Amino acid sequence: MGETPDQPVSLTWDPRVVRDWLLEEGRFSEDLHALTQALGDRLLAAGAPVWRLRLAMRTLHPLMTAIGSAWEKEPGGDERVQSPHGLEQRPSYIGSPMESISKTGKPFRRRLTDTLGDEDHRILHELKARGATDYLGIPLRLAGGAGAVFVVTSDAEGGLADADVLAFERVCSAVTPIVEVFRYRDTSAAIAEAYLGKRTGQRVLDGQITRGDIENIQAAILVSDIRDWTGMNMRLPAEDALACANRYFEVIAEAVESHGGEILKFLGDGVLAIFPTQGGDADDLVVCSNALAAAKTALLRADEIDPPLELKFGIGLHYGDVLYGNIGSATRIDFTVLGSAVNIAARLEGLCRQLDRQVLFTNEVAERLPYSVEAMGLVDLKGVERPIQACSFL
Repeated sequence: MGETPDQPVSLTWDPRVVRDWLLEEGRFSEDLHALTQALGDRLLAAGAPVWRLRLAMRTLHPLMTAIGSAWEKEPGGDERVQSPHGLEQRPSYIGSPMESISKTGKPFRRRLTDTLGDEDHRILHELKARGATDYLGIPLRLAGGAGAVFVVTSDAEGGLADADVLAFERVCSAVTPIVEVFRYRDTSAAIAEAYLGKRTGQRVLDGQITRGDIENIQAAILVSDIRDWTGMNMRLPAEDALACANRYFEVIAEAVESHGGEILKFLGDGVLAIFPTQGGDADDLVVCSNALAAAKTALLRADEIDPPLELKFGIGLHYGDVLYGNIGSATRIDFTVLGSAVNIAARLEGLCRQLDRQVLFTNEVAERLPYSVEAMGLVDLKGVERPIQACSFL
């Protein structure tokens, strides 16, 4: 930390009060944001010279590299922060106090009552312009070298005293284990959601991990598959085919999730998704309408995948009972859905090319829709005993 000449040296607040609160109550905070807001209030109530407080930590997430929360003394200054991957290449990060803390692993101190130069990051200039007098960033040392930081900005006359800096460091010793728990919890949730879906991932985190943990649910099932995937791989370089597949998955996933569904699996070049009922009145009507709306949305966005390739995909929909839960071996478990309803949706999707339709759905879906559809006639599906009425859009 830099020189701090002529600064006050007395401590006017007791960090033990804040530490005791952290160890007794603060550790039960719901998440990083809740902890930051409550801690800011506690520091202020204890008399600490704090104007702005920020806690941030690295996370393992497909879309984000870090998450954080900020508290300010004035009402309305709190915010949640999500930092995307590639943050390290952005001007807002390069040369910042956060970069310094991350690279050196040491605290960063800058008295904002001093004259700031061009070498000082713009965030310091902005904070000074708002009336801040001191900036202190302290790294929180988590297991495995994971990064987290505690940043306090003061507006006290003359800035922070040396005793204040030591007091904040003592507070950090109690903050660190709480943030450690948040990081493991956040990472677990992010991994579960990325690989299992939000709803299913939460079930696993809640303890539904034993083989045979299965329930019978009613749901609309959506199965989609890229047409001529093998031919596409023959015609395109592997990297281009993979990029096209990823864009297709993105279009399907966004359509499904925006209409209340959940992607359960990516099946090679295909997708399995469900729209489960929640037990309410007319729930079956809602999920069937949502599933078909998701299919329509995906079709409307199909040209975003790669227009020159004119990529086509089929979608099959069915509504019925499925077994939802864990199957597998004693040591390798998969969370999925099973049942004839899944097979019907998959087989129906396989008929899309033959019937020259991109979306086909059963009468079980059609009879729950608030509009008319086109009946395509009875079709025989492999593995299904009775003929199925296939339907499509008018």
